[in-house]
Amino acid sequence: MAVNLSAPARLAPVAGAEWAVGEAAIKKPGRNDIALLKLADTATVAGVFTRNAFAAAPVRLAQKNLAAGRVRALLVNSGNANAGTGRRGDADALACCESAARSLGLSADQVLPFSTGVIGESLPLERMQQTIDTLSDDLDADGWLAAAGAIMTTDTVEKGASRAVDIGGDARVTLTGIAKGSGMIRPDMATMLSFIATDAAIATADLDAALRQAMTGSFNAISVDGDTSTNDACVACATGAGAPLSPADEAWSAFVGALTDVARELAQAIVRDGEGATRFITLVVSGARDDEEARAVAFTVAHSPLVKTACFAGDPNWGRILAAVGRAPIEDFSIERVAIALDDVAIVAEGEPRADYAESDAAAVMANSEYTIAIDLGRGKGSTTVWTSDLSYEYVRINAEYRS
Repeated sequence: MAVNLSAPARLAPVAGAEWAVGEAAIKKPGRNDIALLKLADTATVAGVFTRNAFAAAPVRLAQKNLAAGRVRALLVNSGNANAGTGRRGDADALACCESAARSLGLSADQVLPFSTGVIGESLPLERMQQTIDTLSDDLDADGWLAAAGAIMTTDTVEKGASRAVDIGGDARVTLTGIAKGSGMIRPDMATMLSFIATDAAIATADLDAALRQAMTGSFNAISVDGDTSTNDACVACATGAGAPLSPADEAWSAFVGALTDVARELAQAIVRDGEGATRFITLVVSGARDDEEARAVAFTVAHSPLVKTACFAGDPNWGRILAAVGRAPIEDFSIERVAIALDDVAIVAEGEPRADYAESDAAAVMANSEYTIAIDLGRGKGSTTVWTSDLSYEYVRINAEYRS
């Protein structure tokens, strides 16, 4: 059960972006598992992809097609990652793009493919092509929530967010995004699939810069299990159906802020829906020499199975947090300056347990479904915030039975 998360009631349509979904029984029948996004001819597209050396066939093809700069459609399937599938995987990814292109009157290099699901198995290409061939008949500007459902794997709830930004006069731009992700989540790019669109008219280079800025405090600040998928991708689309926008405009910072808000809401939703998660934990590290050092400490704690299992148990075994901080990759580390707290319960000061610390107070905090672990290194002005989840029995069950 997701931690304090429910599906959005509705997502705002974005002019120039239409979704269609269909069922190809890729992993099992009875649910939509393919989604197609058609973009206006005026659209610009930017994307960021996994840094896993075994990047999946659709990732490699999407990167190639994105570089051509003529993208007009996105094709997404769940249930099969088409990763580790060799030359056949490359051919299958291209064949899917060709099917989508034929149905939309495009060329194959104008389609970006995305896949998620089981690694090492070939796509059921014939069934997928039969479904793709029919999708262009069902394109709908109000299809965002249906698309969010179609791209889910072990997710328990659809993930989506919308924002509107006033950019001067009566002009307003809309942003809507969806994401999928629940396990195999670690920030070596974005660690999931996410698709965000706006009706603003934005140059490709400016859109790319905005997306990368937004990711720093969102998709690159989460971890469920410390694992990095072969298929991660985050794509931003500006359809050009609305007002023009650039970094020279006064409203640009508001737009980037809204893009970051959408990305952060989606990223946090992934953690809240982490496989088997019962806790949503905010890790705040301050007093580092720089932000990168703070991130190194935060993710060392976030990836510690001992910390995560203590969080699942509600056990204020703060020595596990201390040990994780102590093994973080930091040079010239002075433990005498470290302070640790759970919400407003101060535990460690100057590297030692506080005399007034009461374990019952910490246990009360850890009994909550959400709380903050605050770590002050006392050595500079660097800081970061990272979101993570606990590690439960259910996580083991889900992943032990993933292919069954």
